[in-house]
Amino acid sequence: MIGLLDRPTNGKIFIDGTDTTKLNDNQISSFRNKKLGFIFQFSNLLTDLSVLENVLLPRQIGGTNKTAEKDARDLLKAVGLEDQISKPANKISGGQAQRAAIARGLINNPSIVLADEPTGNLDSVTSDTIVHLMKSMAKRLNQTFIIVTHDRQHFGDVDKVITIKDGKAFEGDQPSMEVLAK
Repeated sequence: MIGLLDRPTNGKIFIDGTDTTKLNDNQISSFRNKKLGFIFQFSNLLTDLSVLENVLLPRQIGGTNKTAEKDARDLLKAVGLEDQISKPANKISGGQAQRAAIARGLINNPSIVLADEPTGNLDSVTSDTIVHLMKSMAKRLNQTFIIVTHDRQHFGDVDKVITIKDGKAFEGDQPSMEVLAK
């Protein structure tokens, strides 16, 4: 629902003060591109585009601006891919593809970033770099990162943890016994 990929059967979803349930399909697509960043578990890069072109894609969809290429290059440098910029996406490793996908998810400076196992295919050193990047962007740009992970400890101190176990959500790392008893 937060990603605006499904519509609620009742209730409303407000993002940055906008009631997204009142938007038509075209408005939702535009809003999603501007306000939401997606980092999928698998990179989903377009193989016939270069790494740089893949990162630039959300900006091009929303209308290119003067700083798009510089911003993309800066993000690719931040994720350690400055030497892979012009390579075709199908010629880089899985970990490199995931880092390019992370840069693509951040290119529009979204208000909310939805990340599904963003470090799942990365080595521990690169994972630490990516976690640091996401945390610094969250602070610097006032972004919210919603991260699904099986490696909770890797993300260290965060503002809020919601654990889902057996289809139920609990605040914190572990469900408490009292909540389980209810």
